[in-house]
Amino acid sequence: MKGAWAVLAAVGLVCVAWAASRQNHPAARVLAGAFCGLGALGAVNLLGSYTGVTLALNYAAAYASVVLGAPGVITLLVLRAVLGLA
Repeated sequence: MKGAWAVLAAVGLVCVAWAASRQNHPAARVLAGAFCGLGALGAVNLLGSYTGVTLALNYAAAYASVVLGAPGVITLLVLRAVLGLA
């Protein structure tokens, strides 16, 4: 089962790299998305004492926030609310 997750993560990285390579400044876009995702994850966890919503900091959450950016964090929040996951 770990092999399937590794393949899925690799496919995600390739898709993000391909999309970034089509931009004018690919490295800057990737870094901006990663920092935005980490900031969103940090903001959710910092405001968790006020809102009651937190996300666990594990490999899946870190991968989603760094590779997918803010949409990855939003997806984790939706999964937590709808399915009780993450």
